[in-house]
This record gives sequence, structure tokens and C-alpha cells, in this order.
Amino acid sequence: MPSADRLLIVNADDFGLTSGINRAIIRAASEGVVTSVSVLPNGDVWAKGIESLRGINVGIGAHLAIVGGGSPVLSPTEVPSLVDRNGKFALSWPTVARRCALGRINTDDLQREFSAQISVLRSSGVSLTHLDTHQNVHLWPTIGRVVVGLAKEENIPFVRIPRTRSFTPLARGVATLSAYLRRLVVRAGLATTDTSAGFDEAGALAIDRLRNVLQNLGESNALRADIICHPGEAADADLGDYSWGFLWAEETSALIDPAIRQQIASNGFTLGNYRDLSTNTRSES
Repeated sequence: MPSADRLLIVNADDFGLTSGINRAIIRAASEGVVTSVSVLPNGDVWAKGIESLRGINVGIGAHLAIVGGGSPVLSPTEVPSLVDRNGKFALSWPTVARRCALGRINTDDLQREFSAQISVLRSSGVSLTHLDTHQNVHLWPTIGRVVVGLAKEENIPFVRIPRTRSFTPLARGVATLSAYLRRLVVRAGLATTDTSAGFDEAGALAIDRLRNVLQNLGESNALRADIICHPGEAADADLGDYSWGFLWAEETSALIDPAIRQQIASNGFTLGNYRDLSTNTRSES
């Protein structure tokens, strides 16, 4: 358990999306600085890799999904407001945001599907350290309230709060939503970090950008921080269905670079996972 004053959590998203991502995340955790993993409960291959993941020292959380084009864990007829006519989730967050704004997503459907996703992970013997969502859709209050409520109900100590440092009009909206989500988390008595990175840099944490993120964290007064990352493999044909433009292999290379571990240590951070937040009680200001 971390004993230094500063705690850094490096969380890899999308475990279970493809076998290549699974392999890259396991490598980034075994050889590099990844300490925490978010598993996609409706992913095609999460169950094939979960034993390997449990064999290394990482925290494991649920990457709850109602986007990405996949199928729900429950039958589509049980959660009709979450799926299209083909029984599939929306491909990306703008569709979900629009449906939330129009009141077309039923919170009972959300509750049932997310509960089922948590249960399917726990049925594999996983002890969950945190909840977050695929494409960060829990930034929308309708979804965030359900996720925070489930964390409280299921005794899961942390809900990730995506944060932005950008100043674009879109970023200002994200910052407002992020602040609201933080208030929900605090009121629920869940743990928080002081700062976070990786939202603005999603899929682009190659070595130079990751070093810059770590420099900014080091120069901040944050005692508890997390970084969202997306390891993957360059030749992963299964990623051809996704047009995100992520630098999958470059992120993997950066995360296993010994210089990154050295930089983390030189900034006074000890690596850990979301469960370790209980050992550091500073509140976010």
C-alpha cells in the first residue's frame, strides 16, 4: 500500500474490447506503470482475459457501457430506452447526450443494465475498486446520478470524475458537468482525487505528451491524482471498427518506458489504485 505523501493512479480503459487491448493492458501493468484497469462488462473478450488480469497487482473497476455499438448484458427488451431497433447501444456519446437531454433514457433501464454489468464482473470473482463509464457518459447528470447511487449501494468506493484543462466552448461545458458530478460523489461520501489527466489527451498519451502530463502533475499541489490511458497494439485488426484515431501502440510504449516510472518517483508520487485513496484523506478543494 502506498506510503508516500502523493498517490498516482494510472488507469487503463477498455479491457475486454479486443484481445489486443487486453494484451497491451496486461503488458503495461506487468512491465510498466498501469496500476488500475477498467473492464468493459459487455465487451466480447473480457472474460477470456480476466484471469490474467487478476494475476497481476492492479485494481479492477467496471467500465460501464451504454455506448460503443455493443449489446447490453440484459436482453434489449429489458432496457428498450438504451438500444436502437437492432438491440444495440449508440455508437458514441453525442447520441446518448441528446437522448438524455430529451428525456428519452429511462433511469430504471440504466439502473437495471448497470447493475447487471456490475454483477457479471463480480460473478468472475473480481472485487471492484471503482466505477466509470465508456466514453465518460456519466458526465451527464441523468447517468451520473445512477452511477453514483450504484457505487454507494454496491459499496464500491470510487467513481471517476473526468476533468478538462482546456478552454474551448465544449471544454467549458465538460467542466460544468464535471463539477456537478464531483458534488454528487462528495455528497455520497465516496473518495475523490485532487486532479485528473487523460481526458483532454484521450488516446494521445505518447511519450512526450505523457511526460508533459506528469510534469504538470508534479508542479501541482495535488496529493492524489489519476491518469486515464488507452494501451493497445498497432496491428490489432479488431480496432478497425473504431475511428477514434487513438495512438494505441504509442501509449503502450510510453507506459512501459523506464523513464516514465523514474519521473513519477521524482515527483514524489507512489503508484497505487483507487482502493488506496482510503489511506490518504485529503479532500479536494
